[in-house]
Amino acid sequence: MSATLHPRPVKTTAPTTTPPRPTRDPWFDNAKMLLVTLVVLGHGWTLLPHHRLDTWLYDFLYLWHVPAFVMVTGYLSRSFTWSRRDLSRLLTTVALPYLVFEAALGAFRVYVGGEDLDMLFADPHWPMWYLAVLFAWRLLTPALKAVPAALPVAVAGCLLGGLATSELLDTSRVLGLLPFFVLGLLAGPEQVERLRRRDLRVPAAVTLTLGLVLSYLIEGRMATEWLYWRSGYAELGVTAPEGMAVRVGLLVAGGMLALSFLALVPRRAGWFAGMGVATLVVYLFHGFVVKGVEYTDFPGWASANPVLALALVSPLSVVLALLLAWEPVATRLNVVVDPVGSWRRSRQHSRPAGG
Repeated sequence: MSATLHPRPVKTTAPTTTPPRPTRDPWFDNAKMLLVTLVVLGHGWTLLPHHRLDTWLYDFLYLWHVPAFVMVTGYLSRSFTWSRRDLSRLLTTVALPYLVFEAALGAFRVYVGGEDLDMLFADPHWPMWYLAVLFAWRLLTPALKAVPAALPVAVAGCLLGGLATSELLDTSRVLGLLPFFVLGLLAGPEQVERLRRRDLRVPAAVTLTLGLVLSYLIEGRMATEWLYWRSGYAELGVTAPEGMAVRVGLLVAGGMLALSFLALVPRRAGWFAGMGVATLVVYLFHGFVVKGVEYTDFPGWASANPVLALALVSPLSVVLALLLAWEPVATRLNVVVDPVGSWRRSRQHSRPAGG
């Protein structure tokens, strides 16, 4: 997810030798925008009752869409170092938004929703956990890149992480989802290019279809909590060997389905890809809308009309994501998401020409 809406202007001293502006890869922007739209959709589905249709679709989505998002995040984190510049950007684009929106969403839940909350900041509230986990992953990136056999190490950490969990900054999810992050981190442009081959699209579509069918067949036999990667084996009512076996299955299934989805992502540039620069805006602001609807009478109505509610919530969730990513909206909201970057850009734009 990126908080930067406009690339920093490049100064030149000789107009005749102006270097070409770096171009964005529309495939990544399409992937990011599709995935954050699925995040909004999944969170919208939390407003629905525990009807079998809703639960089946929700579990299928959560089996792979968060792993896919984490893979993309890992790939886009490859250049992170412990340099002063990167650490400064980590503080301003991840830590600062986390503090601001954790406080804002907490206040919204207390004063608008009348909820009783536990700790703020140390125990991330929905959906702020991703920023806390992203901060930890980015800090670990240089070390992970230096570790031989980093992927097996990450898998071992994931499996052992289910033995003892902690709510402090959602460290349980740091370990639980770590293999997907490392998979993206270790991938290079050549692996991404192979994933985007046209001849993979049919097998990818078949794999996703089979995953959808399999999710229907096992519906009700596995708790949805497994898909959040935060609870320990004891909390889930299984022994350590059983829990590790389930996690291995989820890693394999989630990884295959996530890669299949990414293989189907369009490579074309266009208005949708252009929205990919605003995924952090979408992620941070959609929670207020979802929680606001939760505080109305809608959940009660949805319980009485589950199929109609699903048909209503699904397209409206997509519209919400598109609206938040729409440039006139996203540009204004980004001032809150990335106040330091917005201030720097405003200073640059206000400088006189040639200054």
